[in-house]
Amino acid sequence: MANSVTKEISYEDLKALVGKSQNLFLVDVRTKDEVDKGRIPGSVHIPVDTVEAAFKMEPEDFKAKYGVTKPPLDAPELVFHCQVGRRGGVATSKANELGYVNARNYAGAYREWSEKEGK
Repeated sequence: MANSVTKEISYEDLKALVGKSQNLFLVDVRTKDEVDKGRIPGSVHIPVDTVEAAFKMEPEDFKAKYGVTKPPLDAPELVFHCQVGRRGGVATSKANELGYVNARNYAGAYREWSEKEGK
């Protein structure tokens, strides 16, 4: 199932999930410096260059490192984001390759989120 088109999620759709959906697994793939300046509530910080290794980890190792339960391959709401959209797309593609069929990129990224949220 080689689908080269990265699935995306809009601000409105993500906003509806943040803080409300038990299934949302939101991954912030930016650098620590970027994350320290502001983040989307509930996101898990996994830098883009470590995404592949992270999602190949054994579940207990993943939980020990990130403090959250590793999402299953069929996780319905696995979303990646960065600052402007490109790295999120790269991370989403990696997740797709690893079998996370529903992984999506929040293409508007933190830049759009912070503008819409007025931060």
